[in-house]
Amino acid sequence: MSEQPAPTQVPPTQPATATGAPTVAVVGAGQLARMLQPAAIALGVRLRVLAERPDDAAAQVVVDAPAGRPDDPAALAALARGAAVVTLDHEQVPTEHLRALAASGVAVRPGPDALEHAQDKLVMRRRLAQLGVPVPRWAPVGTADDLQRFGDEVGWPVVLKTARGGYDGKGVRVVADVAEAADWLARAAAPATAAAPAALLAEERVPFARELAVLVARSPSGQAAAWPVVETVQVDGICTEVVAPAPGLDEEVALAATATALRLADQLGVTGVMAVECFEVPAAAGSSVLVNELAMRPHNSGHWTIDGSVTSQFEQHLRAVLDLPLGDVAPRARWSVMANVLGPQREEHADVFRAYLHVMAHDPGVKVHLYGKAWRPGRKIGHVTVSGADLDDVRARARHAGDFLTGLIDG
Repeated sequence: MSEQPAPTQVPPTQPATATGAPTVAVVGAGQLARMLQPAAIALGVRLRVLAERPDDAAAQVVVDAPAGRPDDPAALAALARGAAVVTLDHEQVPTEHLRALAASGVAVRPGPDALEHAQDKLVMRRRLAQLGVPVPRWAPVGTADDLQRFGDEVGWPVVLKTARGGYDGKGVRVVADVAEAADWLARAAAPATAAAPAALLAEERVPFARELAVLVARSPSGQAAAWPVVETVQVDGICTEVVAPAPGLDEEVALAATATALRLADQLGVTGVMAVECFEVPAAAGSSVLVNELAMRPHNSGHWTIDGSVTSQFEQHLRAVLDLPLGDVAPRARWSVMANVLGPQREEHADVFRAYLHVMAHDPGVKVHLYGKAWRPGRKIGHVTVSGADLDDVRARARHAGDFLTGLIDG
């Protein structure tokens, strides 16, 4: 009798599949990684996420969730082992560690050269200036004299930002004079640490009409796609609402903003989804757009695409980093409005799941997405999306659902 071949030994993190689907490793296990999971399931792609805590949003729904920190080279190497590609849930990953992964033969997408422009605002501003992309007037500042000269040149107040680490309004301050920036300037004069980066960026305070965002995706082979330009509404530095497409936006302005975003994705070598956050500025001939920030990952301004677009930003990101043909980005309805659900201010509203009873009964058309995150006042814990043909109706429904889940209204 002939001997049977020994069964193939497969590591626990890489079980055999009928389709031979690749594994995508994600650094981070927040809500963005969590929202990649349904898209990965539909594509038959395996997801592995690096979780700092067992209750991280994605670790709750992704089976393959090894523990580790994004600044630990050993954890990153273990995460990448056997994966087709490594991508990111957030940008707070040391570039040198990603370079080491790439040097070892790991496909890191977006790559560290591109990612640096989203990690460091000064690097981004310098590169955008080289490319001739319209941005607010800016300058690096490290001393009170630097800031005084800049403020006198562009006019007070000015916007002061930490070059690294800021998000959701953190690391951003509007100052009316040098005295209001004294603590940040003192920190800039001290040696930099991860918790207190030294470099500061000063920008003119732009009198913008509204904030816009352009979401694009690009694959390693150079294929690119762009969703419609959206309007974003910010309160205290946190996005509370996204309207797709941006209502009343001049077609030429929308085309110019989209062209700029696609050009940036190409020139910076971006792979995956990138969000370009912009200011729409009134001008004599109508309006123009200034680029404010870049994010090289799925982004809050694109959450509406889960329900409102033929291809969501999460599916598209997976397609892009795996170098698959990109999907159709056409909207499914004339309008989609996404409203963020923030942690209620009072503990009696903390059981957001119970609020489903009212929200779903009141409006069966609303789509609710909660992230499995612990409640904290003002923290993003989910979002709702409503789509339809009438903007006023869609916006009112999205706001009602978001406000009820947030505890701002009770009926």
